[in-house]
Amino acid sequence: MSQRIGLYAGSFDPITNGHVDIIRRAAKLFDKLVVAPMTNTSKKYLFTYEEKKQFIEEETADLDNVVVIDGEDKLTTVLAKEQGAHFLVRSMRNADDFGYESGVSSINRAIDDDIETIFFISDSKYSTISSSMIKEVAKFNGDITKFVSQHVAVELTKRVQKGN
Repeated sequence: MSQRIGLYAGSFDPITNGHVDIIRRAAKLFDKLVVAPMTNTSKKYLFTYEEKKQFIEEETADLDNVVVIDGEDKLTTVLAKEQGAHFLVRSMRNADDFGYESGVSSINRAIDDDIETIFFISDSKYSTISSSMIKEVAKFNGDITKFVSQHVAVELTKRVQKGN
C-alpha cells in the first residue's frame, strides 16, 4: 500500500501560529506531510527560502511525518508530483479566502486531475491573522507573540524595523 502524502504549500512569510495549527491538524491525516515555502509573484518577501524553511522546521520539530522542502519557482502541482503527493492542503480563514482558494483548487485540478485539494478551516482564534497584518504590527513595535513564535517575532521585528 502506498503512503498517503499531502503537500501544504504557501508563502509562509513568516509562518504564523495559524499555519502551524493547519500543519499539526493535517499531519494527523497523512503518512507524510510535505510543507513547502513557494513563490507567489504578487508578494514581496522579507525572508529567504532557507530562513522560512528553518522557521517551519523549528515549529514542527516534534512531528516525525512532516518534511520541509524548498518549493521556489515551481508550480504546486509539479512539486506535488515530484513528492508523490496526491493531496494539496489549503486553508481558509474566512469567506474572502473561499473565493481565492476555490479558484486555486480549480486551476490545480485542471493542470493535474490526479491531485485532490483538502481544505482546512482555520481555528477561530487564528481567523484574523495574516502575515501582512503581523508585519504591520511588528513595524510599529507591537507585540506579535500572540500570532507567531517568539523566534519568528524577534526576527520579523528586526527585519521590518530596519526596512529589510
